Amino acid sequence: MHPQIVRDGPGACPICGMALEPMGGEVEDDRELHDMSRRLAVSAALVLPLLILEMGGMLAGGHSGGVGARAWILFLLATPVCTWGAWPFYVRAVASVRNRSLNMFTLIGLGVFTSYASSALAILAPGIFPASFRDASGSVPDYFEASGVIVALVLLGQVLELRARRRTRTAIRMLLGLNPATAHRLGPEGSEQEVPLGEVQVEDRLRVRPGEKIPVDGVVLEGVSTVDESMVSGESLPVEKRPAARVVGGTLNRTGSFVMRAERVGSDTLLARIVMMVGEAQRSRAPIQRLADRVSAIFVPVVILIAIVTFVAWALAGPAPRLAYALVNAISVLVIACPCALGLATPMSIQVATGRGARMGVLFRNAEAIEAMRQVDVLLVDKTGTLTEGRPTLVAVLPVAPFQEPELLRLAASVERGSSHPFGEAIVRGAEERGIRVDASEGFQALSGKGVRGLVSGRRVAVGTSALLDEEGADGTSLTSQAAAFRAEGQSVLFVAVDGALAGLLSVADPIKPGASQALEALRASGIHVIMVTGDGRATALAVARRLGIEEVHAEVLPEDKVGIVKRLEEENHVVAMAGDGINDAPALAQASVGIAMGTGTDVAMESAAITLVKGDLLGIVQARRLSLATVSNIRQNLFFAFFYNAIGVPIAAGALYPMFGILLRPVIAAAAMSLSSVSVILNALRLNRTRV
Repeated sequence: MHPQIVRDGPGACPICGMALEPMGGEVEDDRELHDMSRRLAVSAALVLPLLILEMGGMLAGGHSGGVGARAWILFLLATPVCTWGAWPFYVRAVASVRNRSLNMFTLIGLGVFTSYASSALAILAPGIFPASFRDASGSVPDYFEASGVIVALVLLGQVLELRARRRTRTAIRMLLGLNPATAHRLGPEGSEQEVPLGEVQVEDRLRVRPGEKIPVDGVVLEGVSTVDESMVSGESLPVEKRPAARVVGGTLNRTGSFVMRAERVGSDTLLARIVMMVGEAQRSRAPIQRLADRVSAIFVPVVILIAIVTFVAWALAGPAPRLAYALVNAISVLVIACPCALGLATPMSIQVATGRGARMGVLFRNAEAIEAMRQVDVLLVDKTGTLTEGRPTLVAVLPVAPFQEPELLRLAASVERGSSHPFGEAIVRGAEERGIRVDASEGFQALSGKGVRGLVSGRRVAVGTSALLDEEGADGTSLTSQAAAFRAEGQSVLFVAVDGALAGLLSVADPIKPGASQALEALRASGIHVIMVTGDGRATALAVARRLGIEEVHAEVLPEDKVGIVKRLEEENHVVAMAGDGINDAPALAQASVGIAMGTGTDVAMESAAITLVKGDLLGIVQARRLSLATVSNIRQNLFFAFFYNAIGVPIAAGALYPMFGILLRPVIAAAAMSLSSVSVILNALRLNRTRV
């Protein structure tokens, strides 16, 4: 609940008393859970005969008071439970008083200690009690059964809570388990050595065999394979990896062997950053938590005051034995009002939601991002790398007689082989994908702003703009209308001239991401207005927007212009989300109420964003919004359970029903009700794992 509290090891929060949540990858330290489980096992074993003896006495028509053999047996059974078993509660109760931060353990410690101490004194020194504590037979009642059961039930609640919180860290545990222990490093002479993962350095060449996990983030140098990236991206289908393709550490190499170059190692890998982001998000506080904080700040003192008033009222006006009734009812108030459910309401939901998001490839930086996402009504999206793949692709090959498509593409790709321009790379890649041999060229020239030229198989080939076509003396009039049609669809056109004559044209475009149209349609249906903001040319931007149904477009904008658009919309009282992937998007991502970075983009964008989509898939925005809505709804349900339970339980425990119905709430029943309220909050939070998003 209080992420500002940082310790070197496990322990209890000095503010709320709850177990501290591990940071980062420290997910296997379950000492708190093991300790509570051991105390629960011993306490439950002693409480069971305690209950049998107590119930036996009631059925026999006896009472639990007196200093007979049976009373001593109850004392011996209850003492380990109410001392060793309850010791963590006493420690936290004392700490809460010392830190001036009263919490649920203040009430538990006070209630258990009072009931056990009074019962122990009734056995060890019965003479100190006045007549108002004694029943009709003159015996002082004891509450060993109530004390022991309260401790056992609170321990059960702690164990259930710790186990539930451990379950919320399953996503991190699974991600950490992806890292292999070793890597196969290649030496300068081609020798291969198996080394511990921690020894891998940037620029190392590594071999990855079929069935092995990829050790670190990097790029493929040699070989072809398919890689299962489902645990990182959520994509179930294996992804083909060729030279120049990027691979992520921890993912599984399926079919082929390849050599890769290490680019990110240790804490810089995507997997390590995902683990850290999920851990930080699970420890963060949602704004809605402030309501619970304000209530908790006054709740415990008010409950203690109610318990005192209850004791005084029953001591003055209750039936005989008055002080015995007063003590029992005061203890019931302390126990039933324990704000365990209130303390768990928000943190449990946030932990489950962040874990669920991580398994889907949606990483929330903090709890505030989860809560804010549901309020978004305007989404700004960059074009390149967000709506589109961010990598140009050869779309069309249009030859002019006597050239045929394979020959035209072979000549163009052969001369473009020497180019580093994205369009040239797209043409070469397109030829290779079509099974066309790419030859070497001679006399390669890169002409800035125009294109490239060179000799291929003794023929002079030029690929570029219409200006380059004019320099070659070729007439491109016959393809003017077709070129205009391609440009109207957002494609870039490159003319090809061979030996000074028009040979054809090639069109290159940045393809729209699969699922982008479906995602935007779902966002619009949920009431979000989608706006494109891009630094690309207006014609290309409008063509992409037209295909995706985006009505408002801001093209040819600078990074500061994107920030200005975000500020203007926020001044108009809109809650703005910005989705982008590049360095130029980082300022706007930081300015927006919710920044959404594509995991396929730059590190700067990911560091500036509140949400990262590992797959870089816009459908992740839809999932993030649905998960946000479900989480906030879940938190509200939990808070309602907690508030409603206490509003009903405290008056009943104080004896409000006794005057009319003669009903009193025994401390044992109060403890059971308190534990049930905590369990209901835990189970309700865990429902988020099954919520359809």
